[in-house]
Amino acid sequence: MSGALDPAGPGVGRVSRGRTITESDVAQFAALTGDMHPQHTDAVWAAGSRFGERVAHGMLVLSYAVGLVDFDPVRVVALRRVSNAVFKRPVKLGDTIHVESAVEAVASLDAEHALVSCDWRVLNQDGRLVVRATIELVWREATDRVGAAPPPPPLDDDFIPIPL
Repeated sequence: MSGALDPAGPGVGRVSRGRTITESDVAQFAALTGDMHPQHTDAVWAAGSRFGERVAHGMLVLSYAVGLVDFDPVRVVALRRVSNAVFKRPVKLGDTIHVESAVEAVASLDAEHALVSCDWRVLNQDGRLVVRATIELVWREATDRVGAAPPPPPLDDDFIPIPL
């Protein structure tokens, strides 16, 4: 089932849209993070590696997974934890990934928020598992304001604006 994450239905699955990993994605991620491992950046070196070609950084794939999941910005307050991430298969340049996510547990944090634990499975275009992880979100509980923007943060009386 596709659509936005809903912790009211533990075990109900959601499927994200897809994203094709490009050479530009890998080069930009390497530059951004400083991870210039030749498995990702050197075609000649990578040709002699276990994978036989360049592959995407595992953290690039997991980062893209975060962007593929349909988070409701009114309800999802924060990404709290990424745990148990296991990189099962390489993602090659040109592979298309998508995320299957399911709510596994919901625990109340306070009167307005819950901690939602999700099981994520990142799959390639052949339906093969490339990454699995557990994701915890801080979730704003439903109120009569559902759909409205979150309340503004309290004013800081010691705030001093910086002139531009």
